[in-house]
Amino acid sequence: MTPATLSGGPQGQPGSIAEAVRDASWLAHRYDPGHDAVHFVPVPRAEHRRATFLTDEYLPAGLAPLVVRRADAIAAAPTAAPIHFLFHSAFCCSTLLARALDHPGWAMGLKEPVILNDIIGWRRRGGKGPDMAEVLDDVLTLLARPFEPGEAVFVKPSTAVTALAPALLTLRGDACAVLLYAPLRTYLGSIARKGLDGRLWVRTLLTGMLDDGLVNLGFGPRDYLGLTDLQVAAVGWLAHQQLFARLVAQFGPARVRTLDSATLMADPSAALASLAALTQRAIDPVTLAAMAHGPAFTTHSKSGAAFDSRDRAAELARGDTLHADEIEKVAIWAEAVAAANAIALIAPAGLLD
Repeated sequence: MTPATLSGGPQGQPGSIAEAVRDASWLAHRYDPGHDAVHFVPVPRAEHRRATFLTDEYLPAGLAPLVVRRADAIAAAPTAAPIHFLFHSAFCCSTLLARALDHPGWAMGLKEPVILNDIIGWRRRGGKGPDMAEVLDDVLTLLARPFEPGEAVFVKPSTAVTALAPALLTLRGDACAVLLYAPLRTYLGSIARKGLDGRLWVRTLLTGMLDDGLVNLGFGPRDYLGLTDLQVAAVGWLAHQQLFARLVAQFGPARVRTLDSATLMADPSAALASLAALTQRAIDPVTLAAMAHGPAFTTHSKSGAAFDSRDRAAELARGDTLHADEIEKVAIWAEAVAAANAIALIAPAGLLD
């Protein structure tokens, strides 16, 4: 592939690399370290907003990528917009918040772009090739391409990417981050309600966190085999609380704040106003009201069905009732582990503090 060549399908193919890279509708979707190339796919704003996540599972089928050498993409890239991050420990309304922040003219929200998963996967495999920090820096530039002038970009990475949070915040010294989590018992209830899929997911998550060196709770490798599924979930939750505290200490509350899902849902307007202040994004009352009372807070982030705060409370209550004994026993155990490791169950530097 020569520097000026685009390879891809016929749908709306641009005439040049510069044309594609300047157009936010061409999402930087995948990174191929073997060829040091970026795969762009056509995803207009309406499709961004419709998709639960920016993954192949939720994007339209059959999107043929435009494959561009990374160096060529960066050479054509416009000046990056302000970029900020929503890191999270899962099942904590992070998708909801990313949806709310996607307001034309104010900000664009990116929900779990796969290209960041490619980077963490490459790192976990011990991949060789281009300098990883340089690649990550370029990926951020390609993600910071909003649809409208003056918009900031809020990236909500997948939970697997949280290990890259220190690197991302170091590479973008003007970026802020909100660290989202659900209260312990709420999180355990969410996992229990999801049945086998949720229980398998927390084990996959913990495996990745162990690979990333994020778990330091005094357990030996064999100890994890003796844990129940909800104990495994609690270990992942506690490890995230440890990491969040370290991020606040490393980068300071002027850049990094924490937010639990109960606080967000209790007063969306206050949370959004505080987030705007943290990121130094001026927001007028009309825009704030539209975001706080818009579809993000009135429909289900996964299904799109009508779903408000009362529905969320009812869903939580159903899960808690069915699994109450297991949740409470594991929560008490996790609180003891937290105490032994000096982990705060309420993360420091709350967004509304």
